[in-house]
Amino acid sequence: MSIIPSFFGGQRSGVFDPFKDFPFLSCPEFSRENSEFVNARIDWKETPEAHVFKADFPGLKKEEVKVEIEEDRVLQISGERSVEKEDKNDTWHRVERSSGKFMRRFRLPENVKMDEVKASMENGVLTVTVPKEEVKKPDVKTIEISG
Repeated sequence: MSIIPSFFGGQRSGVFDPFKDFPFLSCPEFSRENSEFVNARIDWKETPEAHVFKADFPGLKKEEVKVEIEEDRVLQISGERSVEKEDKNDTWHRVERSSGKFMRRFRLPENVKMDEVKASMENGVLTVTVPKEEVKKPDVKTIEISG
C-alpha cells in the first residue's frame, strides 16, 4: 500500500480519507503576495485517540509560532519567518528560502476535547495533538423474558 501522495488528484492510494471533503478555511489577509511561506505544509492524521497535526518549520523557534483554538472548533497555526538582515558588504547570489507571515486554519470535527489540546515543537517540527472524546456505546439492558 502506497502512502505517497499522487500528483494526479492528491489522494493517497489505498488509504481512506475521512476528511477528503472537510472544509479547510482560508484567510484573505494572508494572500500569496504577502509571502511564499503562507502555504506551510501540514500533515493531519487521525488516530483512535486524537487528531494529530505536524508541520515543519525549520529555523523557527517556538516563540515565532502561534497555535490557537477558536470557539467554533477552528485550529489556527500562524507565525512569521523574518527576512535575514542584509549587510552592505554582502553579495547575495541566491535567495530561495521563504520569509514572511503564514497561517493555516482547520475546522475540527465535533468529537474533540477542545480544553485538552497540546502543542510541542522539537527540532523545527510542530506537533499539535487534539484528543478525541470517547464514543460512548449506548447502555444495553437485557430484559428477562417471562412465560
